[in-house]
Amino acid sequence: MTTETIAFNRLADHLTGMGVRGRYQGGALRVPGLCHDGDAPGTVAIRRGNNGGVVIHCHKCNDNRGFLEAIGWTEADLFDEPLERQHDRPADDTWVPCQDRDKTKHKRVAQYLYRDENGAVVHGVTRCDHKCFAQWRPDDTAKSGRRWSLNDKDGNRLVRVVPFRLPELLKAKLEDRVVFICEGEKDALALVDHGLVATCNAGGAGKWTAEHAQFLEGMDVTIVADRDEPGQRHALHVVETLRGVARSVYVVQALTGKDAADHFAAGHKDSQFVQVWAPVPYPGDPAVTA
Repeated sequence: MTTETIAFNRLADHLTGMGVRGRYQGGALRVPGLCHDGDAPGTVAIRRGNNGGVVIHCHKCNDNRGFLEAIGWTEADLFDEPLERQHDRPADDTWVPCQDRDKTKHKRVAQYLYRDENGAVVHGVTRCDHKCFAQWRPDDTAKSGRRWSLNDKDGNRLVRVVPFRLPELLKAKLEDRVVFICEGEKDALALVDHGLVATCNAGGAGKWTAEHAQFLEGMDVTIVADRDEPGQRHALHVVETLRGVARSVYVVQALTGKDAADHFAAGHKDSQFVQVWAPVPYPGDPAVTA
């Protein structure tokens, strides 16, 4: 899965929150039009766009305005990227800093947005087809709307440290749901695709901090550790930041493969993760700590 599905998932969650029920058919989420009285569930088809964002087709409208107005969205909300200055950006906004490295064209294949409590973009992470990762921050003074650094020239961080999918974490806290912590965004989104709440930190293994952990205060946490040495070290570090913060902490691994994405790709369910440690068992749970 890539972040080309972020806006789609956000829209699906939004409709669910409105009590709108739909069905998946022919690769699309089909829902009532809302902009017309008595619409059948298939009136509007919502699909993932080829280059990011969401494509909406209402069978009764000439455009999407009526449907978007009915759900409180605008055209800008249909895209994955921070859109505060979308109109000022090049039509092909896919450049990444590593694009011309080694005289080999690097192409963007995924973009992950880190948002604050109100849904505003704090920073983003872009991944290319050569598995390069680059972080950026929104900047209205730049033509592209972003700067490819989170620090100033002296190395001081210019943006807040927030976990991936923070608004969803806060909602999960209110609903008393378990949150999964992975090593990277791809794995977190694989869990989200299976109906779970998941997060991670930017930068991969070893970059999780107490600042990330503070948002999980009082929550039940399951860490999905990668099956390699860096993954194990990362899981141990995350555990230490959660002691005295989270209500419970469990550490699991994929039944097949290295990580959560491999686990689901092999056809396994979330209940089939292998538990390897219960450092902070749920109150009353007889699990033995290591």
